[in-house]
Amino acid sequence: MRSVIAVYVENKYGVLARVSGLFMRKGFNIDSLTVGETDDPNYSRITITLNGDDYAREQLIQQLKKLHNVKRVKLLDNGQSVERELMLVKIRHTPETRTEIMAASEIYRAKIVDYSTDALTIEVTGDPSKIEAFLEIMRPLGIIELCRTGVVALERGRQMLEQPQVSELEIEDAEEDAT
Repeated sequence: MRSVIAVYVENKYGVLARVSGLFMRKGFNIDSLTVGETDDPNYSRITITLNGDDYAREQLIQQLKKLHNVKRVKLLDNGQSVERELMLVKIRHTPETRTEIMAASEIYRAKIVDYSTDALTIEVTGDPSKIEAFLEIMRPLGIIELCRTGVVALERGRQMLEQPQVSELEIEDAEEDAT
């Protein structure tokens, strides 16, 4: 079963290695992993996509919550979240296939971002199923190379992966540092 997990972490050296290392130690393959700074530069958001059964997924979530720099972990519900991915794909083209490639790009709202006499580089953005569908159309035409960002996801509406609240211990530490 495919799962998307959002992890809110401190933006510090080594945190990503600890998070991804947990998956390695538990024998899970990460299908995609994206990470970026949030609106607060002290925190990053990691989005992990993986396949596995419910029990193993729950065990991983519990283990993630125990990691020192992890502040929040949430399993994102498919119906209650928006997922997007970016792909750059370089397609071999000839005068005979150029029109077909350009028509497919238009239908999928993709952008041609580079053009040469024998190759087109196309940017496709959308949910993972849209990316896969576009690839299926392009495969017979000759994919030269491609690069995908991995999934980024947010919950719909006002729901959010809550920002960590400052604990009383952290307030006491800050007060001691100030004196």
